[in-house]
Amino acid sequence: MPHNTALIATVAAAFGIALLFGVVAARLKLPPIVGYLLAGIVVGPFSPGYVADSRIAAQAADVGVVLLMFGVGLHFSLRDLMDVRRIVGPGALAQIVITGSVGTILGRGWGLEWGGALVVGIALSVASTVVVLKGLEASDRLDSRDGRLAVGWLVVEDLAMIAVLVLLPAIAPALGGAAAAGTDASTTLVLGGIAIALGKVIAFGTLMFVVGRRAVPWLLQHVATLGSRELFTLTVLATALGVGALAAEVFGVSFALGAFFAGAVVSESELSQRAAADALPLQDAFAVLFFVSVGMLFDPRVLVEHPGKVVAILAVILGCKLVVSYVLLRALGQTPRTALTLGGSLAQIGEFSFIVTGLGASLQLIARETQALVVAGALISISVNQPFSAVLQRALNRKRAGQEGEGAEPRGIAHLNSFDFGALSDHVILVGYGRVGSTITEALERAGVPHVVIEEQERIVMGLRRRGQRSIHGDATRVDVLQRAGVTTARLIVVTAPEPIRARRIVALARDAGPHIAVAVRTHSAAEQAYFESTLDVPGAPGRAIYAEREVAFSLAHYTLLTIGHSDDEADAVIGSLRKRQTAPTETFTAMHTRESEARASQ
Repeated sequence: MPHNTALIATVAAAFGIALLFGVVAARLKLPPIVGYLLAGIVVGPFSPGYVADSRIAAQAADVGVVLLMFGVGLHFSLRDLMDVRRIVGPGALAQIVITGSVGTILGRGWGLEWGGALVVGIALSVASTVVVLKGLEASDRLDSRDGRLAVGWLVVEDLAMIAVLVLLPAIAPALGGAAAAGTDASTTLVLGGIAIALGKVIAFGTLMFVVGRRAVPWLLQHVATLGSRELFTLTVLATALGVGALAAEVFGVSFALGAFFAGAVVSESELSQRAAADALPLQDAFAVLFFVSVGMLFDPRVLVEHPGKVVAILAVILGCKLVVSYVLLRALGQTPRTALTLGGSLAQIGEFSFIVTGLGASLQLIARETQALVVAGALISISVNQPFSAVLQRALNRKRAGQEGEGAEPRGIAHLNSFDFGALSDHVILVGYGRVGSTITEALERAGVPHVVIEEQERIVMGLRRRGQRSIHGDATRVDVLQRAGVTTARLIVVTAPEPIRARRIVALARDAGPHIAVAVRTHSAAEQAYFESTLDVPGAPGRAIYAEREVAFSLAHYTLLTIGHSDDEADAVIGSLRKRQTAPTETFTAMHTRESEARASQ
């Protein structure tokens, strides 16, 4: 095959076979990821027939990890991390230490030196960000409380692994491995290398915090004003890959960490949701290539030659990690359901495990055979993770249902989901019962308007039912939940969900099920309000998007005009004229100063 067609042939084969096996896996009620992994095994060097170029596949997979970490940064802000820091900080680090210690002991039992055993322990302690995020996205729980905990936990683990990748080459000589190029085994030089590596990470983080969080949102806003969608998409991808390259080439940290910081600074922009929507298709495509490339690393012979070691690795991943994570989360005040859900999702290993073992092999801390064992454990744990988590959830549901007792008030999830108000008509559906939703509900009650509340928190749903209110426990981004709320015959659906992506999904499903349903949606940015205003109000189906901060500003402006002597009618007229103006992103002081200067210069 000519060299210049290797890239096309490899990508085409990977996508084609991944599609075939992914469809088969879905038909068998298995996660499509299982199919992608099997596709990698089929085109890998250890299977007969066509063999794809593993180097090209690995590089494409690296792009997938970069885009995935960029997406993590988009969905998770520093404020979110601070909100869950008391849980994910100590919890994730303690889990790494405990599980890593168990894995290290296992490696020593196999006869590995301390350096090699430590590499095995670290590899078994960190979960796959790709797998967890795909599971959260599939169940649309990425923006839920459990989702934020999971992402925060993963961020802490990933940052810890970044530190490992930075420090391991520096300390490898002291652990019995080969010295990296230009390094020495002396204690002084090892400590100096550690200090330099940490200094580079701190310098990069400082640069992104001081410069990046201002420059990147400004760049996106500037390109958006040009009105070219392809230029905006190109800007998003260039930012993700460019910052990743800057991190790797200049500061010596990983592409993945650089992309995560890029996503975090993009999230500071009001255009973050548009950036996420543009990056998602490519992220999904390259994530498929990532799983295919992982499958290509799998040598089936390890299952026959070392079955006991594979079982031992799985025991650490599926058993030890689950128990440790569950106990830590319960000790940190989380509910049994949250602890089991998060613990089950973390019971696998993935991309950083491959990177750590690959680095360990290159530093001669472990043999290629040991690396293959870790890959085998990763492949099996990834394949069974979602079914394994589903089994845990069903077991918890049965346990809770068995605790109800006859005559007790039903509290199980199955019972909660059995409520069906599909026979209602001309009613209002309210999604979310927080501060905003509760006020709307009280207004509907006082006006005698029939309504149904959809809420994800079981405690709130049970409280509403005790008060005699119609309520459904479930996720409004699922069609069956909306149908039980009577979406096809409802007059209006009010969406108060704070997450923009979820709000868009709910509105789209509601309009698909009931094309003439009116929609009212709460937004948190000018960009989101502009999006909804351009799509909601259609003939026969009115709609309105309420930008919370804008309404507060109108209320304060109205009061200000009244206070300084204007009449109520005059104040209403001014506010009415402001409402007719198209919503625009908040004007910065820099822009205001520039316009003022230009006005003075033109005089």
